[in-house]
Amino acid sequence: MKLDFATVAQAEQTDFDASGPATLTDHDAPIRRRRFARLSLFWRTFFLLALLLLGSILAWLQTLRSLEFEPRALQTAQQLASQVNLSRAALIHADGIARISLLKTMRDEEGLRIMPREPTDQFSLLDNDTLSHRIAVDMAERLGKGTVVASTVNGQAGLWVSFVIDGDEYWLQSDQNRLSLAGGTTWMIWLFVAAVLSLVGAALIAGLINRPLKDLSFAATRVREGNFGASQLDEDVNTSEIREVNIGFNRMAQKLAKVEQDRAVMLAGISHDLRTPLARLRLETEMSVADESARAYMVADINQLDAIIDKFLDYARPDRVALAPVVLSDVVDACVYSLQKMPDVRIKLDLKGDLLVLADEVELGRVLSNLLENARRYGKSVDTGIAMIDIAAIAREKWVLIKVRDHGIGVAEEQLHQLTKPFYRGEAARTAANGAGLGLAIVDKTIQRMGGAFRLTTAGSGGLTAQIRLQRATRL
Repeated sequence: MKLDFATVAQAEQTDFDASGPATLTDHDAPIRRRRFARLSLFWRTFFLLALLLLGSILAWLQTLRSLEFEPRALQTAQQLASQVNLSRAALIHADGIARISLLKTMRDEEGLRIMPREPTDQFSLLDNDTLSHRIAVDMAERLGKGTVVASTVNGQAGLWVSFVIDGDEYWLQSDQNRLSLAGGTTWMIWLFVAAVLSLVGAALIAGLINRPLKDLSFAATRVREGNFGASQLDEDVNTSEIREVNIGFNRMAQKLAKVEQDRAVMLAGISHDLRTPLARLRLETEMSVADESARAYMVADINQLDAIIDKFLDYARPDRVALAPVVLSDVVDACVYSLQKMPDVRIKLDLKGDLLVLADEVELGRVLSNLLENARRYGKSVDTGIAMIDIAAIAREKWVLIKVRDHGIGVAEEQLHQLTKPFYRGEAARTAANGAGLGLAIVDKTIQRMGGAFRLTTAGSGGLTAQIRLQRATRL
């Protein structure tokens, strides 16, 4: 029977965030969802600054257009009225021959055309916008109520103004660009340039604000992973508030490193010092206790104490590990070799022989041995009394997902995130009273040291599932 691990891995891929090797538990799921649902501080700051700057640019543009509108309308109406009056006066006081020459000169030099207005002329009034309406009103006030200001006459575009000379009506054609308000091509180019410069400036400012916090977040992640040496922040920054935060964080990291070092030394020292009296006690027990049954029980208790001391030594192990490509199947085979001979254990494997992971071979063996021993002790079927253990692995992009599952009674959902805490033991473990509550804590800590992630779930059909994510290696 093969495990349908590909489907499980695909369904659970969202639980293994490729951005970092943080420990993954159900307790952390709401935090991860909130983190992905919200924007980062950089983008929030950038968007707010961009909105502020773009809003300011548009407000200034509208203000300039409003301030320019009244002067532009009056100036355009005055220029058109002056052109009409000057043209009228010139035509009135010029004789027939000079008038023809004058009209030609005005057309060639000034771009002004004067044409008789016929009753059959077809014209279109200016656009019905505020500027055009204001110019038309001002022209009527200056030249008379019958003045017509048009945009086209007989299909010819321009700025057309009607006027009267000795009872005859004429058209004066001028350049229609006189009506262009601020907002033409030049204004759009300047608006685009200002917007781009504003966005670049917003990105730079957001980056400057975000960089110290990003460094602090990176250092906090390293402290959480136990890498205190890589968590030092710059204490010579120019900003006084950031400098004080960095100094305080560095001092805190140094104290935590000292506490961690003292803890490891204390655990290792206690465990080492207990080994000698335990060895003497075991020797004396085997030699002096006559009752064979009592001697066996006492030796078993001493062996249990010795195993607990081993757990203390494993937990106090230094955080540095040397990672190298490891053949996963070889490590698994070595770990299950002794268990396969036990009558109360059944193991099923589903993994490729050429699957490589980036890990410490000894540490990875210790992790798998802990998980298998945990499954052997607490994952036995209630009906058969046999521990059915499934081991599967699959490669997913740059990661390898490993699953170790038993078919026992499982663990309550609310207890899952507690199992990786040091010295915490579930109900079955407390009843058996044969461990120190460090096995899964050692697994979690070791996987993190190897740059991976560890997660415990309850299987749908019963039992506990341990999921490991390790970096995938491409070659030995």
